[in-house]
Amino acid sequence: MDTEINDLFELTGSSMSSSIDHLKKELMKISTGKANPNMVSGLMVSYYGTDTPMNQVANISIADSRTLTIQPWEKSMIQPIEKAIFEANLGVTPQNDGELVRLSIPPLTEDRRKQLVKQAQSQGEDAKVSIRNARRDLMSEIKDAVKGGYPEDAGKRKEDEAEKLTKSYINKVDELIKSKESDILTI
Repeated sequence: MDTEINDLFELTGSSMSSSIDHLKKELMKISTGKANPNMVSGLMVSYYGTDTPMNQVANISIADSRTLTIQPWEKSMIQPIEKAIFEANLGVTPQNDGELVRLSIPPLTEDRRKQLVKQAQSQGEDAKVSIRNARRDLMSEIKDAVKGGYPEDAGKRKEDEAEKLTKSYINKVDELIKSKESDILTI
């Protein structure tokens, strides 16, 4: 029975870890007023009728701290790339010169910075909810095991262990959000 509970801990740990990974990906998409290829690399572009990530149909690079250049491998892809950027509602207007698409990232206003901080905090709360749900499931399994004959004192120790695991992942979320907030608020 002990190995089953340890397996549950591993499963819960990997679930919490994937919540952290998801949060990192979501935070990368939030603009900090600086050019960042991650802003557009995951945008889906219609490539011969198939939705394909932008980084698989074009070279995305940073021209300067506020300018991204997107050079499609086929010139016919310029229009679908522009369309994907418009649809993503990134707050930037693509400029196309026939060869490549330029994105000039405007400086963030104070209000926009506050909105982005709220967006990052919301993403962090979503990750925390996911982590807490994983803890709830683990606690439920531990309680079921105690009902099924697992020693009660060992069950309490496992519940404490689950709390410590949850706390460590919640702290990781807080650190990520705090780091992103300082990035956004730095002018």
